Order: sequence, then structure tokens, then C-alpha cells
Amino acid sequence: MAKRFMSFILDPNRDLTDRTFLLMSTITYIVLGVIFIWDIIIGETALKLAFLGGALVIMAIFMLIAVTRKLVQPIATLICVIMIFILLPVEFFTGGAVNGCTPIWYAYSFMYAGVNLKGRKRIALILAIPVSAIICYWLAYKYPYLVTVHDPTTGYLDSIASLIGVGIMLYFIVTFLIRIFLKENEIAKSQKEEIEELNKSQSRFFSSMSHEIRTPINTIIGLNEITLRDEEISQDVAENSLNIQSASKMLLTTINDILDMSKIESGKMEIVPVEYDVGNMLSEIVNMIWARCREKGLEFHIDVDRNMPRRLFGDEIRIKQILINILNNAIKYTDKGSVTLQVQCTNTESRERVRLNCFVEDTGIGIKKENIPHLFEAFRRVDLEQNRQVEGTGLGLSIVKQLVDLMGGEISVNSIYTKGSTFMITLEQGVVDSTSLGELGLSTRHTLNAREHYRVSFEAPKGKVLIVDDNEANLMVEAKLLKDTKISIDTADSGRECLERTRTTAYHCIFMDHLMPGMDGIECLRAIRSQPGGLNRETPVIVLTANAGMENMELYKKSGFDGYLLKPVTGPMLETTLVKQLPKDLVHLTDAEFVSSTGEEGLFRGHSGKRAILVTTESVCDLPRITTEKLSIPVISYRIYTEEGDFLDGAEVEADGIIDYMKEGSRKVSAREPSVSEYEEFFAKQLTQAQQLIHVTISSQVGHGYENACEAARAFDNVTVYDSMQVSGALGLIVLQANRLAANEKTVERVIDHLNKMRERTRSIVITKSADRLAAAGYISPQLRGLSRAFLMHPVMSVRRGRYRPVRFYLGNLERAWERFLRRELASFPEMEDKLAIVNFVGLSYEQQQKIEKLIRTHAQFKTLVFQKSSPAVSAHCGPLSFGLMYTMKK
Repeated sequence: MAKRFMSFILDPNRDLTDRTFLLMSTITYIVLGVIFIWDIIIGETALKLAFLGGALVIMAIFMLIAVTRKLVQPIATLICVIMIFILLPVEFFTGGAVNGCTPIWYAYSFMYAGVNLKGRKRIALILAIPVSAIICYWLAYKYPYLVTVHDPTTGYLDSIASLIGVGIMLYFIVTFLIRIFLKENEIAKSQKEEIEELNKSQSRFFSSMSHEIRTPINTIIGLNEITLRDEEISQDVAENSLNIQSASKMLLTTINDILDMSKIESGKMEIVPVEYDVGNMLSEIVNMIWARCREKGLEFHIDVDRNMPRRLFGDEIRIKQILINILNNAIKYTDKGSVTLQVQCTNTESRERVRLNCFVEDTGIGIKKENIPHLFEAFRRVDLEQNRQVEGTGLGLSIVKQLVDLMGGEISVNSIYTKGSTFMITLEQGVVDSTSLGELGLSTRHTLNAREHYRVSFEAPKGKVLIVDDNEANLMVEAKLLKDTKISIDTADSGRECLERTRTTAYHCIFMDHLMPGMDGIECLRAIRSQPGGLNRETPVIVLTANAGMENMELYKKSGFDGYLLKPVTGPMLETTLVKQLPKDLVHLTDAEFVSSTGEEGLFRGHSGKRAILVTTESVCDLPRITTEKLSIPVISYRIYTEEGDFLDGAEVEADGIIDYMKEGSRKVSAREPSVSEYEEFFAKQLTQAQQLIHVTISSQVGHGYENACEAARAFDNVTVYDSMQVSGALGLIVLQANRLAANEKTVERVIDHLNKMRERTRSIVITKSADRLAAAGYISPQLRGLSRAFLMHPVMSVRRGRYRPVRFYLGNLERAWERFLRRELASFPEMEDKLAIVNFVGLSYEQQQKIEKLIRTHAQFKTLVFQKSSPAVSAHCGPLSFGLMYTMKK
């Protein structure tokens, strides 16, 4: 019996609550039995002994029923009800009330009910315990004659026995629970490790499978392409070759589906947007799908919005995968009738983005309403009885759904059972070329009963190429695919042979396989780059591999390869790569319609012609124009208003002109930030050069520049407006840092995170000759202006929390005030960054600039000290003979 009991409570396959109930009930039973014997010894009343003995008998019966009939929860509930509403109240009144042991057992009942019950029953009975106790206490207080009074000795003995018994029970129960939880934690940890190892093994298997299948398919597709190039083959042979080509591509699609599902499940799937030609993408899709429709005797229709942009920015490979999967699915489940692809384009709130709407309609069997919620589940085949003859893995639509989600799009389906289905996909894409697509002639592109004749895209008889691959069939295929280019081709079947050739022959391009015995492609590349006396240390090396996936692409990029070609390769893929890599004087283009292909075979070129992140700013950053032009930092100008008219800051008027104008009496000069529409026009222009903009503005506490820029940015999805909380040269320091970060960081968020840290360390402090211009701009009060005039005081302004604030005034001679100002400000130089400081000035002579530089050099040793005229806008606010010092503090 004891063995059966231990096996029950230690069995991990049994419910933890059931095991805990048996343990607690058994320990409680034993302790109550000991207390029963103890009560006999100390002479408890016969009524209490009879009651306690009866409780022991009833509890033994309940425990036996719970274990043998598997009624743990009902019995546990019944025991708790009896304990709370019968046993404890009776024990309370027969055992001396508050002078007995019952309060201890009431406390124990909380744990008993809390551990052994579930759900609402647990909550209800836990709430019932204090209610029962309060009622008992109130009755004992109100009607003392209901309580059986113990003599002090019996009461103390009874209480200490219960205290020790309950304490022992709690010890054993908590110890057991801790042991169980630790064991369960070990099991969970072990299972997690097993699952992680299983996922890794699965990923390795799928990756290996993809590699092993792509290698022979490379030979099949390559030799098949060479056959199709032969214009003398018969129509039957050509048609068979076209079918081989179509079947090979479908097989690759299936392989990619399995590999993609593995990536999605492991969280390694990435979306990689590139610039792509809409017409070329749709033509590739049509050419793949039309043959399958023809095989099943289906009509294939395509309807494309002729006004949609010609070139878009998005993940072309994944979009093709989504559409091909859905079209294949439509063909699978359609026995007669037609399949239709409709592509439309609608505008979004941003001028640089459009909404790509794709519809795939079929006249197939349709989908039952109750099956639609399960349509996108992996390995799920709906309506199996109806579709038992349909082949497939059940992965296609699941991958489609997850890819659409990764791209931030939407997918939905309308279907009438037995009538057909319509899938709707919506994806936002960037606009690269808004020229209308126009008439593509798709109706002739998908007529595959006549094969297209091969035309070599270029000739390079003086060019030399080396192909390195341990598979002889691959070497043969790739050499034959390039034969018509007249380029000189050498081959090597190992890394060692490759190094022997690169030592004696200079090549213009090298195609390198990755996985080779002995020395792999990455090791071989490193050896070529460091080869003593080697003739190819600077030669472009393109990895030619069967290892698919972004993680491999990143590996090759980090390893130093100049490009990436995924097997199976085709002639156009190889030719496209060579045209980009060969010296221009060696290449003679023979096909005027040749267009470089884009897609998974593309080089590491990213978004051609566009920077990932472009930093822009405003003319009040007070950076030299030569600097902003050299660093390609576009600047939007403030507007200067004078009595003679308004002018663009820095473009139509310079600081010297404004200073001379202000010296002519009390002429009014003011500066205004660009309007919302001006910001919108500026952002739209800059987005033609970049995927994302970070616009760094003057402090939001100075004017309305930040506010206007934010309002304008709402019209664009890829413009981030950053509040520098600074002015003048300090703003310029932040702009320079932002530009450096944008060149290295991958995301806008990371750039902003770094800028936030720098912003807290940037300092800007200015001394002016008088308070007149500051008061006119609203930075100091008229009262301070009056005092400044009366006592010939020179205000010192500092930027705090983004706002210009006066911090002190210096009396007397201006140049003496400059000296005191710099001595005080530079006293904390050890805490400053010594790389760069900027001095912005208004109306200082060369001699005055020299004097200020000497004063700064006396107190601080900045490695670079830049003197820069303030912009006309800043000059209008500070007035002549003013200068400011901008720097950053150490971290």
C-alpha cells in the first residue's frame, strides 16, 4: 500500500493537484490521528473525541474513494465543504473557541483549499473560510455559553499539539511541492533543450536537403537551357525542354516552401526589400503559371492596372512566392474553367508609397465556410474527402499568410463552395519610378507554345574568368552557359587548384563554390586576398552556391565576397553578373534590350541609387556649406524677412549682408522657419535619394520649425523628425553625429537611440554685445533689455531644455567680457570631449577671431576648433559682435 501511495504522488504523468491532494490528506489524517490519541491522554471531552474519531473514519473513506474511483476533485471539494462548515465550527465550540486549537486549523484550511481545488470552487471556498470563522467568533463573543470551556492545562496542551501538528504538515507539504516544482522545472528545461536541438537538427536537415537537391538541378536546368539555345532542334524536343524547365522551377518552389517553413518556425525568415521592375516580375509569374494551366486545360487570364508605377521597392522574391503559391493552389483545386490574376495599384497617404492589390480568382471547387478559418494553418488540408486526389504538402497557404504578415500586409479570401474562390492580397510598396506601366504585351509574353530564341547579351573575348567547383557537372554546365560570350574560361575543381591558377594568371572575375572538400570557398577567398605574389588579390569573387537563405547571404557578405549567385544558375544570371564585374572596356553589349536581372540572384547592391538612411537638417545648423555638400546632408533654408523683402537663409542672403543691413539704424530683421508645405516639398525631393529620412531640427522650444516638420512628415511613412533641443553649432554637432550613425546603423530607431544619448551631453552657450536683438526675438524680457542698456551689460545665453535662457551678464568692455566668459566656461574642460568644438560668430573681424581662438587655446586643448559664421537667421536673433561656443561633454 505504501509503495502504491509513493508511486501515485511521485508519478509525473498524474495531475499535480491530484497528487498534492493525496499527500496533504494523508499527512492531515496521520496528524489528526496523533492528536486524537493525544486528546485521549490529556482527557478531552467525550463529545470532542467522538466527533474527531468520526471525522477520521469519514476522511479515510473519502480518500479511498478518491484514489480508487479517480474522483479526486469532487472528493476534495466535499472534504473542504465539510471541514469549513461542519468540522471547524463544531471543533471551535467544543474545543474552547479562541482558547483552543481551532484558529490554527482555520489557518491551515486556507492552504488545504488553495492547493487542492481548482477554478471557481477554489475561489468560493477560500472566501467561505473567513466567513465561517467570523460567524464562529461572533457567536462565541455574543453567546459565551455555547463554548465548552477547557481548563487552562488542557487548553494549552491541545493548542501546542495542534500547532506542532500543523507545522509538521506544512513542512512536509511545502517540501514536497518544492521537490515537485524543481523536478517539473528540470523536465521542462530538458524538453526545451530537446526541442531546440530538434529545431536545429531540422534546420540543418532542410538546409542540407536544399543544398543536395539544388546541385543536381543546377545540372538539369543548365543542360536543358543549352538544349533550348539550339535553333535546329525539333518542335517536340523544344516543347519537352520547356516542360522540363517548368517542372524544374516547380520543384524548386516546393523545396523553397519546405525551407521557408523551417525558417518561419525558427524565427529566421527575413524580408529584404529591393528595387524591382513590375513588368518583369509579372512576366516571370505568368511564364511559370501558364504552362500549368495549359496542362490542366484551364484558361489563364491576367488583368494589370496599366497606370501602376513601373518600378517599385519591396521584397520581389517574396511577392513572387506569395502569388505563385496562391496561383498554384488555384490551379490545384480547379478542374475546369479559368484562373485569373488581377493586379491593381492604389495611392496611400504617402507620395512615395502605393498599395499593391492582387486578386487571384478561380472557378474551382471553392471552400466550405467552416473551413476558411483553418485555411492558413500549416500541414492542414481542408475537405480531405473532396480533395483526396489533390497533391501537396499543405504548406503553401500557411507560408503565404506568414510572409504577408511579415511584410505588414493583409490577406483574405472569399469563396462559394462548388463555385470558386477569390484570394485578395494587399501589400504596401515603395515607389521608385512612378512612370505608368503602360502596355506590357503580357498577352504575348505568356504564349509559350513558341520558345524564345536565345540571344547572348554581351561578348568579351579578352576577358578571363575562373570557375571553381568540386562538381565536374557544374563546371561543365557553367562553362557551356558562358561559351557564347567568347570569354576565356578556366576551371578548377578544388581550392588548392584555384590558388595555383590565381598565382600565375590574372582573372577579371572568379566564380567560387562554397562547400568543397579540403579548402572551402570562404577559406579559398581569404587565401586569394592574402596570396603572396598573387595576381588576383583585388579580383571580384562571386560565390556560386546551393546554400539558400538570408543567413548564408549575410555570411558570404561578411566573408568578403563581391556577389552571390544561388544555384541553379542560368545563362542570363551569369551574364548579368559578369557585365557588372568585368572592366567596361572589355565588354561589348550585343543585346540592346538586355536588362540586368534582379531577384535572389542579384549582387550585394542593396537599393540601387538610394541611401538606406539620409540625414537632413536646417540652415540654422551653422555648418559650413562645403561640409554639408561633401557629406551629402541636404539643408532646408529658413526665410529672412527685412524691410526690403524676404530672402532664403544662406541661399539668397548671407550673414554679412544681414549684419550690414542691421548696422544701418534700427532696421527690423526677423527669421521664419519653413512652412508645412515647404517641408513637404523638401521631404518629397529628398526621398528620391533615400529609403528613410531623419530630419534633425532646431529645438522645438525655438519657433515652430519642429512643429511644422512633424506635420509635414505625417504625409510620409519614412520620415522621422528629430528634435535636437539645440540651436546653431550645437545643432550642427548633432547633425554630424547623426550622419555618421546613419552610415553605420541599419535602422532609424538605433540612430535615434544614439542621438538621444548625445543630445544630453551637448552644450551651447553664447555671449552677445547687447540684448536688443535677443529681446526683439523674445528670448529676454523688456525689463532685462532695459537694465542691459542702462549698465552696458553683455548677456550670456545658454540652451537649457531646448530653450534660450539668460544665465549671466558681464559689465564693461566687450573684449574683457569675452575673456571672463571663456575662462569661466572652459574651467570644466577636463569633463569635455576634446575632439571638436565649434565657434559660431556674428560680425567678428579676423583679428577678433584670432583673439578668441587664442583665449580658447589658453584654457582648452580641442583637437579641432572650427570658426563658422552664423546663418543669417541666427545672426538676426543675436546681433553683431556675438559668438557662441558649442561642444559635447564626456560620457
